[in-house]
Amino acid sequence: MDDHVKKPAGSVKTCPICGKPAVHATRPFCSPRCRDVDLNRWLKGSYVIPGRDDGVDDVE
Repeated sequence: MDDHVKKPAGSVKTCPICGKPAVHATRPFCSPRCRDVDLNRWLKGSYVIPGRDDGVDDVE
């Protein structure tokens, strides 16, 4: 009896948009559609790094 469990050689990366397994041709996405959804989010400004809201500019 063999008690060894086979594990994947590498970790399976998932699509950041829908969570399906990523495809090599469109990595890190699973499809051209998810890749385009991500690009649209970037172009619309949905991905924003919040800044300080103190109203003072740091000019030196």
